[in-house]
Amino acid sequence: MRAFLVERYGDKAGVRAGEVPDPEPGADDVLVRIQAASINPLDRMIRDGEMKTILPYRVPFALGNDLAGVVVEVGPAVTRFAVGDEVYARPDKDRIGTFAERIAVHQDDVAIKPTTLTMEEAASLPLVALTAWQVLVERAHVQPGQKVLIHAGSGGLGTIAIQLAKHLGAHVATTTSTANVDLVKRLGADVVVDYKKQAFETVLHDYDVVLDSLGGETLKKSLDVLKPGGKVISVAGPPDAAFGRELGANPIIRLVMSALSFQTRRRARRRNITYSFLFMKASGDQLRELTPLIDAGRIRPVVDTVFPFESTREALEYVEAGRAKAGKVVLKMT
Repeated sequence: MRAFLVERYGDKAGVRAGEVPDPEPGADDVLVRIQAASINPLDRMIRDGEMKTILPYRVPFALGNDLAGVVVEVGPAVTRFAVGDEVYARPDKDRIGTFAERIAVHQDDVAIKPTTLTMEEAASLPLVALTAWQVLVERAHVQPGQKVLIHAGSGGLGTIAIQLAKHLGAHVATTTSTANVDLVKRLGADVVVDYKKQAFETVLHDYDVVLDSLGGETLKKSLDVLKPGGKVISVAGPPDAAFGRELGANPIIRLVMSALSFQTRRRARRRNITYSFLFMKASGDQLRELTPLIDAGRIRPVVDTVFPFESTREALEYVEAGRAKAGKVVLKMT
């Protein structure tokens, strides 16, 4: 089968199209013929070797973390799916490779595709929708009336997180550029901070939760907008020891992670705020929780551009160059 492979880390030219053997599904796996996949910032980080410490893939390997497609084979222990089912998924972190014609995925990580979506729309959702769910529902326990700040509201994660936070009954603020102010308002944002005109930390205050997808100075300044007892949950900031324990990392790696986040955690403690790092996990059950919200129109995907599968390298460059205006970039199988 065709796949786009990382042949060497840290080099755009290290990704190439190639032929690899078809995957062999295990007892609990479904074999999916991929019809669409989407690109995430995580793909660039993996390609460039930034995640090697925690995700040590052996080259060559297929890139890609989101898919929508059709089940073409099921393992003998599979009970939830049958051949012909239309599904979507974010494969487990140890089994990525959706920039390919087929993939074998554990049945626990797969869900039936929302009926109201095209394959391209469905492929844009799993990683960002699961991240939004795990931040806002699992980690933050957002309640009606709480104030939530979602950074980068026009991005792949932001567009979904705004909609989910509104569904949960939150008062939502977001940051975005001038060009996307109207978009994030349509998605449900109550307060929009145009970062080209305003500094969010000067206009927002007493928030309960911040979802940080930018890290760096944005994360540091986010502490100032939270009220005592608030939570900042970052998918881009320094990892913490709790994440190391989730990974099952050795004590040295956990110590390094703790050291990386020490300054941020100390600043947070001084303000009586909780900082935590989140690396989303695959979950078919959570996708099944999200699917009715999607089919009811409570959460709608935002797709920037669809590239043919053969143009995967060009699509990666398009994303990396910041040319996507809003939402996700999707690959379509031909």
